[in-house]
Parts: sequence; C-alpha cells; structure tokens
Amino acid sequence: AHQVAESGGGLVQPGGSLRLSCTASGFTLSNYPMSWSRQAPGKGLEWLSSIGSGGSATNYADSVKGRFAISRDVTTNTLYLQLNSLKTEDTAMYYCEQGWTQWAPANLRGPGTQVTVSS
Repeated sequence: AHQVAESGGGLVQPGGSLRLSCTASGFTLSNYPMSWSRQAPGKGLEWLSSIGSGGSATNYADSVKGRFAISRDVTTNTLYLQLNSLKTEDTAMYYCEQGWTQWAPANLRGPGTQVTVSS
C-alpha cells in the first residue's frame, strides 16, 4: 500500500527554522508529483508547495514563497520541506501529499507533523 509519514515538526521561536521530512513507502516518490499542505487551528487546508515527478518543477504559495523550500532525495525516497524565517502564523499541522495538490485533491496524505511557532 502507498503510504507517507511526516516527521520533523516541533516548537520553534519566530525567525527560526525547521526541516520537515516525508518518508514514502509502497511507491517510488520520484514517479509522482508531491506536495506539502498545512492546516492551522480553525482553518481549512492550505496548499503550500509542489514538486514535479521530474524533480525540477516547483511552485509555492505566496504565503511561503522565499521562506520555504521543497526538495527530495530519490536515494532515500524522502520528500523535504525546509521552513525558514518562521512566523507565528505558520503554526499548523503540516501534511505530505501524493499529487500536485495546488489544483487537485491528494491521492493520499500522511498523518501530519505539528509545527508550533511561539516565543
């Protein structure tokens, strides 16, 4: 079965950084476009970033452009999201998704990893 699992969340101060990881199992990550989304308390799911199956095409939501970076390691079948210059409004549950979810529903989504930005 195709599965993804996120890790790397935690508590960080404003201005800090985190790197989120998403380990894929049951499928080869590089065969699919992959995405990151988040959901803040009381809000809907927000698409953040996608990377194409070829690995070169990427796109970002305006809210995170210039601060977050999506990447992948095909040797370990892992997707990453580097979070820099974090703000309190970045506090949310972050999800790894199979698919280019800027425009379409995810084929599958992981259980999420919590990021809390607070002083």
